[in-house]
Amino acid sequence: MALDWLALENLLRHQAGALYGGEAISQLAHALQSAECAERDGAPAALITAALLHDIGHLVAEQGDDDIADGIDDRHEQVGVAALKTLFADDVIAPIALHVAAKRYLCAVEPGYLAALSAASRASLALQGGVMDGLEADRFAANPHARAAVALRRWDDEAKVAGKTTPPLAHFLAIARSAARATAGAAQ
Repeated sequence: MALDWLALENLLRHQAGALYGGEAISQLAHALQSAECAERDGAPAALITAALLHDIGHLVAEQGDDDIADGIDDRHEQVGVAALKTLFADDVIAPIALHVAAKRYLCAVEPGYLAALSAASRASLALQGGVMDGLEADRFAANPHARAAVALRRWDDEAKVAGKTTPPLAHFLAIARSAARATAGAAQ
């Protein structure tokens, strides 16, 4: 299901209030915190947008905590890419597509990364393929979008603070519109 702007905004405004995958914050709070981290670090509009929308696939797939407990991976990164591909180009889509792989990669190459993951993120890691082996890690590192995906992953990990104040959704949607494909940005 490809999203248009209205559907994307409605999804974020009206369906992202549920708790985010076993974390103590809502999906919307996680999205806003991720985007705020990207903006704080001086990321370009496309990467701020990727940070905002990296988990949109959970909302599209309507994944709940029961799915994870039942051992179901909704492949939210793939669902998200399919939903966003008419609105955004690769500079937004590729980091979203790779943010799960980036978690698997960081677990393989960065000592202490796995232990620092939240309990919910560790639980989903097993469903997402587990820690990469050496060959997978080498392949991931060679991807031209690997750096952006790793940056997104780090913001994703950081964006789980209950009660944190962020700029409003409208602020980040304006940035997302600036990062949209020219034809998608013109179509309201």
